[in-house]
Amino acid sequence: MGNKFYITTTLPYINAEPHIGFALEILEADVLARFHREKGDDVFFNTGTDEHGLKVLRKADELGLSALEYCDRQVQSFIKMEKFLNLSYDNFIRTTDVGHIVAAQEFWKKCDARGDIYKKIYKVKYCVGCELEKTESELIDGKCPLHPNMEIEIIEEENYFFRFSNYQKKLLELYEKNPNFVLPNKRLNEIKRFVEGGLEDFSISRLKEKMPWGVEVPNDSNHVMYVWFDALVNYISALGWSAQEENFAQWWPGTQLAGKDNLRQQAAMWQAMLMSADIENSQQIFINGFIGVNGQKMSKSLGNVISPKELVEKFGTDGARYLLLGFGKFGEDMDVSMEKFTEKYNADLANGLGNLVSRIIKMAEKMENYPEIVGSKIRAIEDIERFLGGLEIGQALGYIWKIIKEANKYIDENKPWELAKSNLAKFDEVMQKLLIDLGFIAELLVPMMPETAEKIRESLKSRQTEILFQRIK
Repeated sequence: MGNKFYITTTLPYINAEPHIGFALEILEADVLARFHREKGDDVFFNTGTDEHGLKVLRKADELGLSALEYCDRQVQSFIKMEKFLNLSYDNFIRTTDVGHIVAAQEFWKKCDARGDIYKKIYKVKYCVGCELEKTESELIDGKCPLHPNMEIEIIEEENYFFRFSNYQKKLLELYEKNPNFVLPNKRLNEIKRFVEGGLEDFSISRLKEKMPWGVEVPNDSNHVMYVWFDALVNYISALGWSAQEENFAQWWPGTQLAGKDNLRQQAAMWQAMLMSADIENSQQIFINGFIGVNGQKMSKSLGNVISPKELVEKFGTDGARYLLLGFGKFGEDMDVSMEKFTEKYNADLANGLGNLVSRIIKMAEKMENYPEIVGSKIRAIEDIERFLGGLEIGQALGYIWKIIKEANKYIDENKPWELAKSNLAKFDEVMQKLLIDLGFIAELLVPMMPETAEKIRESLKSRQTEILFQRIK
C-alpha cells in the first residue's frame, strides 16, 4: 500500500435529521478518501454521531424514551446515508460507544495530570442549541443568531474548567508554523484573530444531578463531561487511542472537515486540548461555508429544509453528489434551492454528460475497429490533485465539465454521423479521440461520481447504451 491517509468529519448532533450541510461535509470527505484510494494510499475514513448533551436528553424526555433509546433510534437516519449517498467510510463512531467513553476518560486524566483542569463556580449565558456558552456580544436581541427560536438559559453552578488561557502562545506558534493548517486561508486568519484577542478558560463538565446524560468524569461521579469535551475526543478514539497506541501512531495526524460554526472548537479548543494531552496536532482542517436556502438559514419552522434524501429521490445518488459538490466554491457561503439544483442538473448532467455519453457510445457501435479503452489514471490524478489539495472539488468538476463541453463541441464540428457514410477512416479517427476522452472523463469522475464513472466504463467495454443515462443515478 502507499501512504497512510486519515480523514474525519465532525460528528453531527443526533437530535435532528441529517441536513445538506452535513451531507456536503461527508461527501467532501468521501471524495478525498476515494481519491487517495485511487492513488494507492491506505485510507481510514471516520464519521459518526455526537450523542450526549442537554438537548438530546430533553428530546428523549419529551418522547418518553431513555436517552440511549432515543439515540439508538435517531442514529439510523445517519447510518442510512451510507447507502443513499454511496459513502465509503471505514468507521462509524458513536460517542456512546464503550471504547470512546473509555478514551474520553483517559484523555481527561491526561489533561488533569498536566494541571489544566480545575473547579470553580461560574454563571454564564448558555445556548442549548449550540451547547455553548454565549457572551453578550454574540447575541442578537438577547437570542443566539443560530437558534433564534430558543431561549438563552442562565447556568450557575460549580464546574470543572480547562485552562484554555495557558495555550495562546502555543496555538499562535502552531498556526505560524503551519500556514495550511486551516483552509481556506481566511479562516486561519479568523482563528488567529480570535486567539490573539486572549483566551478564557472554558467549562468542561456539568453537574450530574442536573444533566446526567454524558460521560462520567474520572474520580468524580457528581459530574459528567461537557458534550464538546467528550465529542472532540472521537477523532483519536476512532483510531484506538489510547488502548491501541501502535495503530493510533500509524494514522495520526490526519485531515478534518468542519463547518464554519465549528471553527473555534476545532481549530483552537481541540488543538489546545491535544497539546495538554501531549498529542501531536498538525492535522489539516478544512472549514466549509454556510449553506442556506433562498437566503435563509435552513429551519424546519421556516419550512425551507432540503434533506439529502430528498435530493437523492429527485436526482439519483450521483446526481445529488454532483449538485452538492459542484454547486459552490469551497469555504464560501452557498445559497441553494430546489429550483437551482434542478436547473444545474438539467444543464450539466442530463444535457451535458448524459448527452455526451449517449452520443459517443451510440456512434461507436458503427466502428469496425473498436479500440480497447483504458483511461489515463496517471494523467487523471495529476490534473485533479491540484484542485483536491485545497478541497476545490467544484473547480475539479468544472475542469471535467470543460472537457465534456469540448467533446460535445468536437462532435458538432466533426459530425461523425455524416463521416460514417462518407469517410470511414476519418470517422474512426474522430471516434478514437472521443472514446479516449470519455475514458479519461470516467477516470476523473471516480472520486466524485463513482457509480457514473463505472457505468461509463462498462458502456465503453460493451458499446451498450441501455444501462446508461436514462437518468444519472
